[in-house]
Amino acid sequence: MSELINNREERQRILKELIRRLHEGGSVEEVKAQFKQLMDGISAAELSAMEQKLIEEGMPVEEVKRLCDVHVQVFRESLDENVKPETIPGHPVHTFIRENRAVENVIANTQPILEEIARAGEGEDIGALWQQWRDMHAQLRAIETRFSRKENVLFPYLEKRGITGPSSVMWGIHDDIRRELKKVQAFLDEAEPVGGAEVQRTIREVVQPLFHTIKELIYKEENIMFPTALQLLSEQDWAEIYRQSDEIGYTLITPQKQWRPRAAGQDIKEEAADVPGQIRLDHGVLTQKEIERMLNTLPFDITFVDAADQVKFFTRGKERIFQRSPAIIGRKVQFCHPQSSVKVVEKILADFKAGRRDSADFWINMQGKMIYIRYFAVRDGDGTYLGTVEVTQDITGIRRLEGEKRIYSEG
Repeated sequence: MSELINNREERQRILKELIRRLHEGGSVEEVKAQFKQLMDGISAAELSAMEQKLIEEGMPVEEVKRLCDVHVQVFRESLDENVKPETIPGHPVHTFIRENRAVENVIANTQPILEEIARAGEGEDIGALWQQWRDMHAQLRAIETRFSRKENVLFPYLEKRGITGPSSVMWGIHDDIRRELKKVQAFLDEAEPVGGAEVQRTIREVVQPLFHTIKELIYKEENIMFPTALQLLSEQDWAEIYRQSDEIGYTLITPQKQWRPRAAGQDIKEEAADVPGQIRLDHGVLTQKEIERMLNTLPFDITFVDAADQVKFFTRGKERIFQRSPAIIGRKVQFCHPQSSVKVVEKILADFKAGRRDSADFWINMQGKMIYIRYFAVRDGDGTYLGTVEVTQDITGIRRLEGEKRIYSEG
């Protein structure tokens, strides 16, 4: 049996078999007993790899998410025994964990308020308590910034290491929490701040389950996802996550900045090496063909004029609003407009160059269409004027939009 336990592939096979039994209706206690009999503990990385493999073999992400809490019930004792990795203040994982403590503190501070509200009699004025609850809920909703940082910064680096399934499952949990947070917010905005059965039912059936879901998510992060990430991601990965996090922001804390990523005694390189045939941009690399086709696919016209007022570039989409020809490249933009408009163009450019304005908007009716014309000053990181970009769009159809469309349909 020891050879069976220590064989990595066999361990994964057994883990998948145990989890499949759960999904087929097996009891948690039965599967937990079988796990203890067959396996000598489980690591966070093993659990992530097992869920990843199940999804690759055809188990829907929604099904894995549905029983995610049950998986943790089976393995919780083993996960609790694992040594928690230590991180340095300022490291992205340390920041995520500090946010967790802050979120837990908000939930703990909200509970007494909810208990007092639940004790209020039918129709009793609870306006002061209601405002306290609103304030605490506003703090709790800050968790959405943290979710965004995980989804857009941490998850991509896990996916580069082959961990796609578990991050998809966790993203689904994020969306469940977002939906419940909005539901509570709508109740706080619309319901009367009085005691009674309705508010008691909402606290019992919506708010308390939401708190439980958040706490379980925190457990999964700190006992599965973060240990897996620390095991799989390189110092370079963490350095890039660290640099990208400020742009999205943080939840209820200001991150400490003592951590300085280093590798083999050297500072982490700020950028990866250039890729032949591709153009390196601030946030990615593209080929010239990709850039051209992307710009020409956008549903609006773009023209760029440099700091010397010369036309340097324009897109050629399927349906142009104003005609452009290659002959205008290098031409002074003043000569691209009728004399009646030149003074307006020059005024816009002068204001942009002087820093008095950063944009100018116009809209006109033309051949039965509403045309939206926008000018934007383009500046470098120091604020030096580099030129002006003109964006022109037919917004006739956009102005008719109402309600929402969330479902993709053919045609």
